[in-house]
Amino acid sequence: MKKIAIIGSGIGGLALGIRLQARGFQVTIYEKNDKIGGHAYPLKKNGYTFDMGPSLITATDILDRLFQCAGHRLYDDVKLIKLNPFYRIYFHDKSFLDYTDDSDKMREQIASFNPKDAKNYSEFIQASKKIHDVVIVRGEGSQPFLTPWSMLKFAPRAVGMRAMLSTYQFACRYFRDPRNRFTFSFHPLFIGGNPFRAPAIYEMIPYLEKTGGVWYSKGGMYSLIRAMGNAFQKAGGKFMLEAEVSEIVIQDKKAVGIRTGTDVHEADAVVSNADFIHTYRDLIASRHRKKWTDRRLKRIRYSMSAFLIYIGVRKKYPQLLHHTLILSPRYKPLIRDIFDRHVLPDDFSMYLHVPSRTEPAMAPENCESMYVLVPVTNLLANLDWKLIKQDYAKKILNFLEHNFGLEGLQTAIEVLEIFTPLDFQSKQNAVYGSAWGVEPRLSQTAYFRPHNRSEDIPNLYLVGASTHPGAGLPGCLLTAEATESLIIKDLV
Repeated sequence: MKKIAIIGSGIGGLALGIRLQARGFQVTIYEKNDKIGGHAYPLKKNGYTFDMGPSLITATDILDRLFQCAGHRLYDDVKLIKLNPFYRIYFHDKSFLDYTDDSDKMREQIASFNPKDAKNYSEFIQASKKIHDVVIVRGEGSQPFLTPWSMLKFAPRAVGMRAMLSTYQFACRYFRDPRNRFTFSFHPLFIGGNPFRAPAIYEMIPYLEKTGGVWYSKGGMYSLIRAMGNAFQKAGGKFMLEAEVSEIVIQDKKAVGIRTGTDVHEADAVVSNADFIHTYRDLIASRHRKKWTDRRLKRIRYSMSAFLIYIGVRKKYPQLLHHTLILSPRYKPLIRDIFDRHVLPDDFSMYLHVPSRTEPAMAPENCESMYVLVPVTNLLANLDWKLIKQDYAKKILNFLEHNFGLEGLQTAIEVLEIFTPLDFQSKQNAVYGSAWGVEPRLSQTAYFRPHNRSEDIPNLYLVGASTHPGAGLPGCLLTAEATESLIIKDLV
């Protein structure tokens, strides 16, 4: 059996591990932390349960396809609960929209903002379907883009679908009201993208959600991670926890293993599910890197980071749904502050995940378990998070209580934990504290994104958020399919 070493047990690493183990390889996944999951890490305290990272499930057909590789069924291993509405979006004027798969309800809500926009909703969904069919149904999302020719073949279809526009430009073709434009352009933010430059290929998500649903895994997102880990181990795969990889071992110009501490673990191929720049800059000596030199790595554009507060509170807040977005009056200027100006603005938009709205057991009786995620600039900014994190958290809590209307929030708090860009950097080796790695922009998409097979070193591969097709649960699952196909081609 040929040995595969995978660095990191995030969703991409787990998915690839399952696939390769089922193919007859002997796979070992090396994880820095004491639990598997990467960003999808659990937190339990005083009866409250939190997902610290990813919080929603889409594209269940891709997930089920993964479980079937190991002789399992997703729906046997994980209890999935469909959410509807998917999200509630609160705009700065206190109006809100419940984002759902019900076309009539969506048109009704869209029309309350602009009647002409409602007439364009069906046309928008059809345009979203065209992109979805190319990426998912025809499989472009799971096909490696390794040559300029592969990009040239794809380009005419992308142009025909207007997928080369930004997501915001794409939405503007169908909607005029700023609230509707936000509703149908914000999805790249869920994968660390800037809606004003992320390519409209991500406009497949509204159709994917509409037809496939948005789901919650009972017990929280980590129940899915546990199920993936169990499927991997039952197939014969092995985890090495608290085993941080310090080096990818190169001999005769090939990857032949990894080093943890003083131990070298030999392998026929190495796959990194770790952060992209961390992989090349920190784990591979510069003499082995002709393309990804330190100078070139510095030119890679990285995504934003996030400031998170995990709150256990002795109250119920029915105005919050399982997923709730609360928006600043500013859209494009706020995004520019975060992505390009690298400042911490006075205003903020935020995403709240409140699983106790769906599963009361995620918190003590009559309590709420919630996390608040505020997009912030990454560590290229000159910000001392150790110094400012308490004040910034207080500012967010004050806003939620006094401006948004979560009455008595702060006096009812029983658990409060904070996670900053510095924590992403120290706990997950995330360069610049970026929660999503390489930014999804046109110049870093498909062929222009870091490849699933290393351009520098034979037998070295990438999987996860920073390679093709990108971040998010469906994206990382598809990276595993793309990388698997290359490993099979090269090693079997």
